[in-house]
Amino acid sequence: MAVPSADRKRRPFLLSLSLFLLLSALLVLLVLFLDSSAQSLPFLPSRLSAPSPHPHQQHSPTPIPTPASSSDSQPDGPAAALVKAEENAPATVAGVSGPSDPSRPVDDSNDAAAVDAAATGVDAAGVDGGEAEDDGAVAEVRWETCKVRRGVSATDYIPCLDNIRAIKALRSRRHMEHRERHCPVPPPRCLVRTPAGYRLPVPWPRSRDMIWYNNVPHPKLVEYKKDQNWVTKSGDYLVFPGGGTQFKDGVARYIQFVEQIMPTIQWGTHTRTVLDVGCGVASFGGYLLDRNVITMSLAPKDEHEAQIQFALERGIPAFLGVIGTQKLPFPDNAFDVVHCARCRVHWYANGGKPLLELNRVLRPGGFFVWSATPVYRKEQRDQDDWNAMVTLTKSMCWRTVVKSEDINGIGVVIYQKPTSNSCYIERKTNEPHLCSKKDGSRFPWYTPLDGCILPSAVSSSDETSNSPRLWPERLVRYASVPDDSATIEKFDADTKYWKQVISEVYYRDFPVNWSNVRNVMDMNAGYGGFAAALVDQPLWVMNVVPIGQSDTLPVIFSRGLIGVYHDWCESSTHTQGPMIFST
Repeated sequence: MAVPSADRKRRPFLLSLSLFLLLSALLVLLVLFLDSSAQSLPFLPSRLSAPSPHPHQQHSPTPIPTPASSSDSQPDGPAAALVKAEENAPATVAGVSGPSDPSRPVDDSNDAAAVDAAATGVDAAGVDGGEAEDDGAVAEVRWETCKVRRGVSATDYIPCLDNIRAIKALRSRRHMEHRERHCPVPPPRCLVRTPAGYRLPVPWPRSRDMIWYNNVPHPKLVEYKKDQNWVTKSGDYLVFPGGGTQFKDGVARYIQFVEQIMPTIQWGTHTRTVLDVGCGVASFGGYLLDRNVITMSLAPKDEHEAQIQFALERGIPAFLGVIGTQKLPFPDNAFDVVHCARCRVHWYANGGKPLLELNRVLRPGGFFVWSATPVYRKEQRDQDDWNAMVTLTKSMCWRTVVKSEDINGIGVVIYQKPTSNSCYIERKTNEPHLCSKKDGSRFPWYTPLDGCILPSAVSSSDETSNSPRLWPERLVRYASVPDDSATIEKFDADTKYWKQVISEVYYRDFPVNWSNVRNVMDMNAGYGGFAAALVDQPLWVMNVVPIGQSDTLPVIFSRGLIGVYHDWCESSTHTQGPMIFST
């Protein structure tokens, strides 16, 4: 078929026009890709374009300076700003050319400044995150994954506990100084990698008994404690049978045994808050949750390899710490019960300072439950340890309430702290002496351990009058504590405020599936009203009281809740917190 001559003449023109439009489009795209400001390309991958924050993700781990962050703009009343920080979810990092491989070890041992470079406060693009030049501008902060030294796991990196340079400079490690906090200054501005193959955690309550192995991929305890039923590996899971070195018939039987030999301990009513020193994988605290008891499981980051990480992944309250040379970040007279089952702490060492620290955090009339070989074995070393404990506890006026053995021959001794100062005054020898102002600061933040006994603030020796109210009544009843600046009016207002806000705003308006939330950190806890309002949810709250603010943590503990002091200018030793709230 013949093509008309007019069409043949138009073909070259149309072809030229098509090529021109195609080249023009390619040129425009090239210019846009080369533009340093990628804001005009919302369709680009996140590694090229920093995404705008979600309406409910206005905060980053390091504050971004904005005009609204000035103190003049803060409301006088309690704020209810939600910060949803899915710390363990795979993160998209602006400024990184591609996803990091968490399984790849980082070896920067030849670069002595590698960790220091990560702590300079300068981001991957050279932005120092300081004051914005333009009052209306927001400083762009970009993040790199943390670089660590040889011997430190990239996925378990905790700046204040893995500061290798500071630890090497220590003059002594005799009193566990190397397990204490040594925070780099300034704190690192980097992201800790998630383990390879990380999955969303097993939901509570199944997580108490099993977790994904890839989320905490540490096999050492499986082999090291294989005969003691701490933890076993089964396929893709780590399984926690509820056993332990002292829990021959399981931790549930052990908890029942303690209450049988000491009925007044009354788990869940008379006893609400427990400190478990040297907690292992925290099965003791995990099973006490069934009794309405909330336990602060405490252990250092040591050769037992991520035991606190196990606990938190299981959904059990836990905290990294050690009784070494410094006070624990808890207030005086905080816990109803302190527990130690083969916790490997020499209580009488260093003039008895470790046990004096327990005395400080244990409330008047509270109990110390100790299950260890000196209680029931007859070897000379165990007997020497037992005799030293007898001498020390008598000098501290601790009363031995009961000493017993279970059917497996595991021994337990329970001591009780006095409820008044009368015994201290009547001692023939004033040693250890009662603490006074000349003994230094009472505030437990980077403060050396006391060599003295904290005197009781109560005037009566009647244990009933000095005990906290029973749980759950104590949650909503104000109890005056020493050096407390609060009033019952402030306490009631805080409780009422958070009960209303949680019910009308958090539950209704926030895009949070509360059934999937297990642990929450309240970064500015006040009187604990936020945690109290959530008490009926299947979750627990770590109440943080920042140093330099009103000391309300004693009030929080008096309510039957738990918490810690912290300086938010330092890196945190809290891990595995899937949700963080700033109140």
